Amino acid sequence: PVGNDEEGNIVNYDIETQCRNVFDNVRYILEDCGSSWDKMVDVTVFLTNMKTDFKTYNKLYAEYFKDVQPCRTTVEVKSLPTPIAIELKVIAEV
Repeated sequence: PVGNDEEGNIVNYDIETQCRNVFDNVRYILEDCGSSWDKMVDVTVFLTNMKTDFKTYNKLYAEYFKDVQPCRTTVEVKSLPTPIAIELKVIAEV
């Protein structure tokens, strides 16, 4: 869940829920495309608030990626195209 002000800026959100949703969605998309979670080779993570969200995100990343170790880059961005706090770009083998 994300709360926005009148201009569309994020004012509150649950980073744990967003991380879990994003990780689960990536898994579903990979499987739908004929790949799988264990075939990821590179993950780029975009966070809108590194200072507040990195600790929670990193804990969940370790949980979800304990058996898979793709190359990982995490960067902070000012905003994302939709009102969310995390987005992933994934490269996987097919």
